[in-house]
Amino acid sequence: MKKPVLVVVAAVVLLVVLLLWWSSRDEPAGNGLQLQGNVDIRQVSLAFDGSGRVQEVRVEEGDTVKAGDVLATLDTRTLQLQADQAKAQIETQRQTVARLHNGARPQEVVQARSQLAAAQADAARAAQDLQRLQGVASATDGRGVSAQEMDRARSVAKVAAATAELQQQALALVQQGPRKEDIAAAEAQLRAADAQLALLQHQIAQGQLKAPVAAVVRSRLVEVGDMAGPQRTAFALALTQPKWVRVFASETELGRIRSGQLAQVTSDSHPDKPVAGKVGFISSVAEFTPKSVQTEELRTSLVYEVRVVVEDPQDQLRLGQPVSVRLQEAAR
Repeated sequence: MKKPVLVVVAAVVLLVVLLLWWSSRDEPAGNGLQLQGNVDIRQVSLAFDGSGRVQEVRVEEGDTVKAGDVLATLDTRTLQLQADQAKAQIETQRQTVARLHNGARPQEVVQARSQLAAAQADAARAAQDLQRLQGVASATDGRGVSAQEMDRARSVAKVAAATAELQQQALALVQQGPRKEDIAAAEAQLRAADAQLALLQHQIAQGQLKAPVAAVVRSRLVEVGDMAGPQRTAFALALTQPKWVRVFASETELGRIRSGQLAQVTSDSHPDKPVAGKVGFISSVAEFTPKSVQTEELRTSLVYEVRVVVEDPQDQLRLGQPVSVRLQEAAR
């Protein structure tokens, strides 16, 4: 009777040992807490700043791009022609400003002086003719010169004197040079032309759609010949960094998690290549267990969202991929 009892006792002890080993197989002592979650990343929707017809598409879905890489271009020939026209207008206005700054040429000053001398000579001759007629009229007691001749001589003398004064002022203007207000207005027009050219060049640059950061092309939504614009998404990019795993912890597990806690993330595709990470966010608000968590005993429980930020230089993890997260035990 003793031998069967010993066999039963031994079998019970062996069964207990096996149950203990099985229950602790997934969470060895000192290895911390293990949770299940999904990989999450940020995404960017890109659209052209300007409107136009797509001329070239340089990337395909799944391509890896760096910050500054050109993804697609628009047809900007019309803007380029307008820019060439603006450059010609700028050169014309620049020459106008230079002419105003330089003032009159020496030849122009000489010409103004010659015109003044001619006008002064005409005025002197007209004055002499008037004086001669006045002398004749005085000698003949008004009978040698008619009143019409005297009036005509006076008018000619006044016109000649006014012309000489006009040429005198013209010479002064040539010597003084252009007004400061005229120079300022010409310079303002030059700045306006430069701004117009800069605007056109900016619009031409907007014809290139560039990647803002390093990412992977998830969706290509335009083709060559399509009309693109700010309201239409052209590409959807998945950022390579930051990358995190979204897991949900119960209230009892929450006490074993702290911010900055180190973690190891493994996937079914790379079970022998864990990815290092650390806890970056712990929600302070409970929520119902999402449908992605299929544990039966937790389906109706309240859980807390935890984000484990990972460093994945080999780009092993993909958006939405299910993974296992093992958190190192927090220090007591």
